[in-house]
Amino acid sequence: MNKTVIPSNTYLEKKWHLIDANEKTLGRLASEIAKILMGKHKVDFHPAVDNGDYVVVINAKNILLSGNKETKKTYFSHSGRPGGSTIETVQSLRNRIPERILEKAVKGMLPKTTLGRTMFTRLRVFSDGTHSHGAQNPQIFNI
Repeated sequence: MNKTVIPSNTYLEKKWHLIDANEKTLGRLASEIAKILMGKHKVDFHPAVDNGDYVVVINAKNILLSGNKETKKTYFSHSGRPGGSTIETVQSLRNRIPERILEKAVKGMLPKTTLGRTMFTRLRVFSDGTHSHGAQNPQIFNI
């Protein structure tokens, strides 16, 4: 008789991965990062267990978008107040906060639950080539 084994958090080991986003396409990179955060790259993946790894992304300001998305793609937000809507293009967001472009793309690919919000906290994005997680000894993850 087969038995389903759900991995427990007692023996799960979370690793640190370093990804260089220099000259990478936004959607393809974001989907790979989401897989790592969810733990789909591991053999003991289970959708109800948080067994994903930590991801450190560097050079987020050099990420590429295909087609006319640099000028046409917009991000909409609303404060909840009357007249509180804000529409921003990728160009203006790249000038203000270049890390936010990749963060929004990855967050949209994660589950919309408390588990997904916990997974998103393990993502660290830096706009340039330096990061502050050298003590964790992140391993380079090639995409």
